Amino acid sequence: MVLSKGEKVFVIIRRLFEKDLRRNFIGEILEVSEAAIRARGYMFVFDEATRDFIRRDKLQTNIYSLTDGGIVVIVLSEEINLIDTRYIINDKGQRILTDGKALSLQVSEFGVNV
Repeated sequence: MVLSKGEKVFVIIRRLFEKDLRRNFIGEILEVSEAAIRARGYMFVFDEATRDFIRRDKLQTNIYSLTDGGIVVIVLSEEINLIDTRYIINDKGQRILTDGKALSLQVSEFGVNV
């Protein structure tokens, strides 16, 4: 098994069309099988007006297929505090997903740098 219950993950949902919502998810795996994960966490949606990702306040449980080419799953450190996650723009103009402590993940349209 590649993923394990209790691991924290960042999920990028790829857009199929230019006008599709830009969405990301960060959460903890509750259940895992060969083909899917069930994770509880927070959804981020890109707001065109502010040009930033906004975290939805509601904690939610999502199921993601591990065979879906439209998602990218990144395993994160277990020390990450999911409640404190947010996007910031650093002094170089890079979009960073952070919890202010253990997490610093550069996220762009062209990929992710840990």
